[in-house]
Amino acid sequence: MTQWKTFGRVLPAGLALLAFAAAGLHAQDRLKTMPGYDQYQKMAGQILGSVTSGAVNGTWVDSGKIFQYNWGGKLWRYDLAARTRAEATTTDTAKTPAGRNTRVGGAGPGRGRQAATSLSPDGKLKAIYRDRNLFVADSGGANELALTTDGSEKARIKYGTASWVYGEELNQTTAMWWNPASTRLAYYRFDEKPVPDYYLQLSQTKIQSTLDVEAYPKAGVDNPVVDIFVYDIATRKSIKLDIRDGKPFSNDVVGHYVYNINWSPDGTELLVNRTNRRQQILEFAACSPESGKCRVIIHEEWPTGWVENTPGIHWLEGNKRFIWESERNGFKNFYLYDISGKLLNPITINQFEAVNIVRVDEQAKTLWYTARDGDNYMKIQLHRVGLNGKGDKRLTDPAFMHTVNLSPDTKFFTDVAQTHDQAPVTRLMDASGKVVIELAKSDLAKFDSLGLKKIEMFTYLAADGKTQLHGTIAFPSNFDPSRKYPILVPVYGGPASASSTASEQFRAGNPQAEYGFLIVNLDTRATPGQGKRTLDDLYLKLGQPEMDDMAEGIKALWSRPYVDKARVGIYGTSYGGYSSVMGILRHPDVFTVAAAQSPVTKWDNYDTIYTERYMWIPQENKEGYENGSAMKYADRLKGRLMLYYGTADDNVHPNNMMQLIQSLQKAGKSFEVQVGPDQGHSAMNQQRMMEFFIENLVLKHPTIS
Repeated sequence: MTQWKTFGRVLPAGLALLAFAAAGLHAQDRLKTMPGYDQYQKMAGQILGSVTSGAVNGTWVDSGKIFQYNWGGKLWRYDLAARTRAEATTTDTAKTPAGRNTRVGGAGPGRGRQAATSLSPDGKLKAIYRDRNLFVADSGGANELALTTDGSEKARIKYGTASWVYGEELNQTTAMWWNPASTRLAYYRFDEKPVPDYYLQLSQTKIQSTLDVEAYPKAGVDNPVVDIFVYDIATRKSIKLDIRDGKPFSNDVVGHYVYNINWSPDGTELLVNRTNRRQQILEFAACSPESGKCRVIIHEEWPTGWVENTPGIHWLEGNKRFIWESERNGFKNFYLYDISGKLLNPITINQFEAVNIVRVDEQAKTLWYTARDGDNYMKIQLHRVGLNGKGDKRLTDPAFMHTVNLSPDTKFFTDVAQTHDQAPVTRLMDASGKVVIELAKSDLAKFDSLGLKKIEMFTYLAADGKTQLHGTIAFPSNFDPSRKYPILVPVYGGPASASSTASEQFRAGNPQAEYGFLIVNLDTRATPGQGKRTLDDLYLKLGQPEMDDMAEGIKALWSRPYVDKARVGIYGTSYGGYSSVMGILRHPDVFTVAAAQSPVTKWDNYDTIYTERYMWIPQENKEGYENGSAMKYADRLKGRLMLYYGTADDNVHPNNMMQLIQSLQKAGKSFEVQVGPDQGHSAMNQQRMMEFFIENLVLKHPTIS
């Protein structure tokens, strides 16, 4: 699932937490009459505007001599040389370097799909995907030439596009790649004959429905066979790359999956990531467009779990050296390589997670990067280190989470510092980490006048009895500690995803709390920042450690006099829907009400690439798949459960929901269902969900036996 996705990566590619995709924008008819609605209406808008944030997002101008930013409704300019600040009358163009990282964002084709055309770098030619074949024409469309002719729906062969799962889980938004000189075109070939089709009924709200047919490989079934060809414009011939080094397509071969395809900066080789099916081995390889042979540049392996499938890469000047991200020592660090595959030196060897490259100053031979080494793993810090790996220095205060903006000459940076209960302040810092001036501070006057409560953070032990985790609580503005409150837990829960977990970002409460709830966000061992060895606890056991950890987080609050342990609701979408239904079924003594939206309910139902990365194949992990199935626990349901799915969900298919509904019915359990007619991977109307929670956690009082 791509992190939404995100079942995926920004998140790894996989099932993501959705924002509420409301089926309607108007309040549900009963919600207006329910307890807490008037308070919510009164406070929600005011909460969102209650803090004038001191987080400044400015720009460096005049070659970094000026920092320009908006604050208090005015445009300000701070002169670094004169150390003076003045109101600006005009806006200068930003000069902050964009960097040279190979990752490029922007709008693209639909989910799971690839672009149908690709313009050559010189603008003279255009590659075109049509009817499962590939064509090249002049940029205006004239002189079209077919590069392939055997692609067809009947033969289940296609060129210049990818199998759906490659778009969904490996972020392949294109399947055609021009070299920099516009003289060669690399392209995919997929053989989908081994892949079973999934049939999805569409247009169910119309008089006549339609059928969407997708070659969708579910866990344990055969994958499409992938190959890469390179077409030479001058000779009008294609060569097949030997992406599996002469080995047959199998589960074990490195080259079962081939993706993240780019030409080398000098255009002489095609660079690819390739993994085995189990995704415990990854190779960064370079393939010759003349011979078709591929050579390994970097080999990564993580046998106790899964390897990061798309490590970051940052090319240095001259395009012969690059910085590579790797988790080989258990935490993400940076390594300096040359294009031959020689490790020049580790740049960082920390026992904490690196986050991002901020800047590479090649003249000073320095890397600026962020890492999770504050006084907890949520507090991101700025570091500077030599490209030779020497002189690593943390430049920020570990008591805060930091967001930085480095000047073009790297002599200064702006620092937005905050925590969950300390509002942002922006300071200008010099390269040593010394404060030059405070640029902006948050104004909490309205926040205080409204009586709003700051987020509280607490800690608890995971279900393994040793891993310390964090949770946060958002209180209603009219919180009364002498009362007992129900809890709502928004959740995602997927591996290495920070969606709906505890956070050190300051928030002005949570409007949902105004309905009369405590809103609790919980970490699990799936939460990023704790290293690969912690994530290994999830391997082959999705739906078990994460849910058990969340239950421990709620139990840690039971002793608080204002917490009603008999009234705990949980909700989420996609992997969050899975977490919600598994939470209430696996821990009926903890979670009493759940709203599960677009959930996977059994991992056999989800795609190969995402599922098998964490669970391997069901044929060899029968126990893991069985214990990760919601249907196994259907007879445990005690509380109230609402299920939602979209009838046109081509990601988490409706058969997930049908199987769970059937199991609950066979177990004689009462539950509710909301359907999104002709909706894809989506969530229910938020107000309908709140009706459900208020009805069952406020108007009715569930009990735990």
